[in-house]
Amino acid sequence: MPARNLVSDEIPNSRVRYSRLAADDEGYTDLQFKRSPPKVPYKAIALATVLFLIGSLLIIIGSLLLAGYFGVTHSDRTVPVLIIGILVFLPGIYHLRIAYYASKGYRGYSYDDIPDFDD
Repeated sequence: MPARNLVSDEIPNSRVRYSRLAADDEGYTDLQFKRSPPKVPYKAIALATVLFLIGSLLIIIGSLLLAGYFGVTHSDRTVPVLIIGILVFLPGIYHLRIAYYASKGYRGYSYDDIPDFDD
């Protein structure tokens, strides 16, 4: 067990913080049970917002086309606009709901549930 007291300095740009273990411990420290603050995926939330807005716009336009508020020359093109709007709207509202509940601290919701773009 002499290797437990060594601190690795090989990677200076590492985001991992190391601390020395006491010689009389049983292999557990309080640091290993400490939760790090949640990382907010700003890019994923921005993408969800864009998907929500585009989907809402397409649903509104598709509904107005289907209802006949616009002069439509080809009526077979109205339903695909509505379907695409729904398909874009659903992931946007789903991830925005998770982000909202995670920001408010509701139990069972976390920013870890939103896929992030690991840069």
